[in-house]
Amino acid sequence: MELVASDLACARGGIALLEGVSLRLTPGQALILRGPNGCGKTTLLRTLAGLQPAMAGTISCPPETVAYSGHADGLKAVLSVRENLSFWAQIHDRAGVGVAMAAMNLTELADRQAQNLSAGQKRRLGLARLMVTGRWLWLLDEPTVSLDAASVALFGAIVRTHLAQGGAAIMATHIDLGLNEAAVLDLGGFRAAPRAPDGFDEAFV
Repeated sequence: MELVASDLACARGGIALLEGVSLRLTPGQALILRGPNGCGKTTLLRTLAGLQPAMAGTISCPPETVAYSGHADGLKAVLSVRENLSFWAQIHDRAGVGVAMAAMNLTELADRQAQNLSAGQKRRLGLARLMVTGRWLWLLDEPTVSLDAASVALFGAIVRTHLAQGGAAIMATHIDLGLNEAAVLDLGGFRAAPRAPDGFDEAFV
C-alpha cells in the first residue's frame, strides 16, 4: 500500500496554484503540509482525495483506501455522538465506536445530539469518525481548528496510533502536533508561475 504523486499541478477555480509536486507515502508515514494561506494546501489535499482533477501529473492510490476530512465535520445534526459514529461504522462495515469515543474524550457525550455540541466537541467527533472508517490514508485539512490544547494532544495520539497500525496521514496544519516523526513539505516552493489569460496578446504590453 502506498500513495505516489508525480509532477502534480493543481488549480482552484481554473487558476493554477501548484505545479511540480511529487511525493510518496508508505505505511507508517506522515506528512505535514506547510505554507502561507492561499498557497494551495487545501487544493492539493482535495486533488489527492480525488475530489477534483489534477491539471497535470499522476496520482497512484486506491480511492477506497482514502479518508478525507475538510473544514466541514460531516455530522448529522439530529443524531447523537454514538449514532453518528455508528452510522459511519456501518457504512464501512467496521466496529470500534466505543474505542473512537474514548480516544477523543467523547464517551460522556455519547447520547448528546451533534447539534448540541460545542464547536470543539463537533471537531472531536468529526476526527473520531476517521477511526471507524478503516481507511489506510487520512487526508486532513486543518484538523485542529476549534480544538483546545488537550484535544490537540488527543488528536496527535490517534494519528500516532494510526501510523503504528500501518496507516498513513497527510495533514495541512500550522499547529505543532508533537509528531516529530512526520516529514514536512513546504508548498511555498511549488507555487505555479502566473499565466496570462487565454487570448492575451503580448503586443499590447
